[in-house]
Amino acid sequence: MNSSVAAQIGPILPWLDLFGIAVFAATGALAATRHQQTIVTATFFALITGVGGGTVRDLLIGAPVFWVHDATVASLCLGMSAIVWITPQHWWSDRTFAWLDALGLAAYAAFGAAKSLGYGIPPVPAAVMGVVTACVGGIIRDVLAGEPSILMRPELYVTAAALTASLYVLLSQMGLPPYAAGLASAAAGFALRGAAMIWKWGLPAYRGGKN
Repeated sequence: MNSSVAAQIGPILPWLDLFGIAVFAATGALAATRHQQTIVTATFFALITGVGGGTVRDLLIGAPVFWVHDATVASLCLGMSAIVWITPQHWWSDRTFAWLDALGLAAYAAFGAAKSLGYGIPPVPAAVMGVVTACVGGIIRDVLAGEPSILMRPELYVTAAALTASLYVLLSQMGLPPYAAGLASAAAGFALRGAAMIWKWGLPAYRGGKN
């Protein structure tokens, strides 16, 4: 990791990134087990969900694909799939699944924006890369599981990722240290997603010009 990227990311955000990977990997394994799939399928789901968004981000910003060069990431995804596999199914309710997904969304969006800024990506595209980092893994998971995509959910989801990434970029441009910007933006995104789940907040749907 070059010095500019390390300076932008700081000491806290990599841990936020690993946390996001872990919870997304868990949601991937859960998607497989809910469909009564094998341990091999659950492991594949965990890996593809955990690294999917970050892989697309790194390819787009010209960075080395992170998990290919760090054995910790794949090991973490495999470990999360094993935990899901051996624990009682009632531990992993739909509500647990949703809250884990919200945590991963916020953590991953902040890190994705931070890494993009570190690679010299301008602020607006960097915020978009934060959204890509947070959402693409879940999209792949839902497509593979044959479930409605997260993009089609009525409650705020992508909007929460956009808030996290945009707020990180804004706070970073204002001179806040990476750890402060990361924690503040992730907390804001998680709070918005949590509120959307509890109170069913959503943006107005297109009605085709009907009154």
